[in-house]
Amino acid sequence: GFADDATPAAVAAPDSGNVAWMLTSSALVLMMTAPGLALFYGGLVRKKNILGVMMQCVFLMGMMTVLWGVVGYSFAFGGTNPYIGNFDHICLSGVMPTNDVPLDAVASKLIFMVFQGMFFIITPALICGAFAERMSFKAMALFSLFWGIIVYCPIAHWVWSDYGWLC
Repeated sequence: GFADDATPAAVAAPDSGNVAWMLTSSALVLMMTAPGLALFYGGLVRKKNILGVMMQCVFLMGMMTVLWGVVGYSFAFGGTNPYIGNFDHICLSGVMPTNDVPLDAVASKLIFMVFQGMFFIITPALICGAFAERMSFKAMALFSLFWGIIVYCPIAHWVWSDYGWLC
């Protein structure tokens, strides 16, 4: 009857093993960025550029994290368009728990967002090694910002979104 339709369906809690694996994997990718790539690239450049290259890697972690949360995740995994996402998840809308939506209902989305965000963070840091000692800090930041939105997000949508044309 109508009473059954009015009650919300119980949401199953995410599997603790999957959660642990996804968060561990995310932490490992994050550790590859800050200490891993920063120290690696620091060893490849001349002494005068060590601090600059290490700072680029650490700065990219912060900037790309904010960019991913504000628009990146939405462009990569929002909507049903086969080529690019939309503004469904702008500022993590529908991904973060609210008073109306409990954590169990969005936990798997939130964990997936964190996991995919780690790759969004590390890819410009990998590119950073190609222009170490050759590009100013401001140019590197602008390049990474635009590269993340114009290149990474559409390709992530094509390949990893449920609606991407290469999926």
